Amino acid sequence: MSKKKPKQTKREKKLEDTTGIFIPGGLLLGMGIGFAVDALVAGLFIGLGAGFVLMAIANVILWNKK
Repeated sequence: MSKKKPKQTKREKKLEDTTGIFIPGGLLLGMGIGFAVDALVAGLFIGLGAGFVLMAIANVILWNKK
């Protein structure tokens, strides 16, 4: 028996669209900083990590907002 996944509400879909922009934004910001300090790979990983952290923080803030 497999349970069907419930459909997303409009609010949940909008939340995913809103917070998903942090990952590519973090990567691009990290790439720019990496080029500036001549450490591209380190900058990319730091930017990616920062994007995930900011996305998680935004999810918590937006989910608690009523």
